[in-house]
Amino acid sequence: MTISTPPRAPLPVHNFGTLAVHAGAPHDPATGAVIEPISLSTTFQQTAVGKPVGLYEYSRSSNPNRDNFETMVAALEHAKYALAFSSGSATTANILQSLAAGSHVISVSDVYGGTHRYFTQVAKAHGVKVTFTPEIEVDIREHITEATKLVWIETPSNPTLRLVDIRAVATAAHEHGILVVVDNTFLSPYVQNPLDHGADIVVHSVTKYINGHSDVVMGVAAFNSDDLHKRLSFLQNAIGAIPSAFDSWLAHRGAKTLHLRAREATVNATAVAEALEASPNVISVNYPGLDSHPHRAIAKKQHRNGMGGGMLSFRIRGGHAAAERFCQLTKIFTLAESLGGVESLVEVPSAMTHAGIPKDQREAVGVFDDLVRISCGIEDAEDLVKDVLQALDQAVAESAKLGNGANGASNGF
Repeated sequence: MTISTPPRAPLPVHNFGTLAVHAGAPHDPATGAVIEPISLSTTFQQTAVGKPVGLYEYSRSSNPNRDNFETMVAALEHAKYALAFSSGSATTANILQSLAAGSHVISVSDVYGGTHRYFTQVAKAHGVKVTFTPEIEVDIREHITEATKLVWIETPSNPTLRLVDIRAVATAAHEHGILVVVDNTFLSPYVQNPLDHGADIVVHSVTKYINGHSDVVMGVAAFNSDDLHKRLSFLQNAIGAIPSAFDSWLAHRGAKTLHLRAREATVNATAVAEALEASPNVISVNYPGLDSHPHRAIAKKQHRNGMGGGMLSFRIRGGHAAAERFCQLTKIFTLAESLGGVESLVEVPSAMTHAGIPKDQREAVGVFDDLVRISCGIEDAEDLVKDVLQALDQAVAESAKLGNGANGASNGF
């Protein structure tokens, strides 16, 4: 049975920056406070049995701060609904939990390590089978079975920054009544709105760009379908993997500057990517803002103004040793997992975020031991470029002295 793409929410009256500041941000009617108070109460008074004073009964089911945050995300993603969860992984779990045992999922191969872990170890345990494919637009129809219920896309992918044509995949999936989920964490709602391109659900690790200050762990899903809202809101309450009122308040505050941070991160990532691409010490650079990126045309179609976002990765000459040493030699970039904060971060996926994926599977999608992932923050671009180049030159030189100069250079990409 075919399904049609759910109708999108009405186009917002205001532009992104205005929505980021004002959506879901009512002034307090009692005090006139411009910024909403934090509602820490877990329970709410009832005037009679089953008759609460206002909209709220118990904070696992709903909370003013969580409701306001969800309203804001829905506005930014052009969605009718949004549901917040205690982490990005909890968001993934709730969506997969909505599938019956025996269901089949098709996923892009190069996904976040935590998503791969959930698909291969947790979903499998409750009877959901996942098929991974590196070229989902090309072969999606070959993998569809009668049991296929969901297609999972990351675009850009983590950490190789491959792009997927959302509309092409959604068209093929909807012909067979299959829902499409897009993980939009790497770009944020400012750069890309997957629902506008035919996706049924868009998910984020709010921990990253939406919150943007590396002080909240949280996730969110946004969509337009009334049926999905009924199913997923039930699971949100029944499973109980919800964010605290304080985290919801912090994430809402962080999102008010998302458009400013996303623009600056893109400027910085573009400068760093161009510098790396020009260096003889780099094998290849993965950044959708570069004209050399194989999916640059998709970026121009799906991303706001063709922006590349703040994430990139590159392969360094000198193998794994050089990659590790590079991360130790940066002075502004911090060696740490995660991404999307105001500060710039660097990591080696093969030994950190994607260490749990078998090496042959990692390398099949370009995650070699010499791959370095960079999250550009909002520092000055000139300082970031200088930091990257000094660490790069020193790491490769040290690696050459140790006789590792050729390591990793023959794997191709």
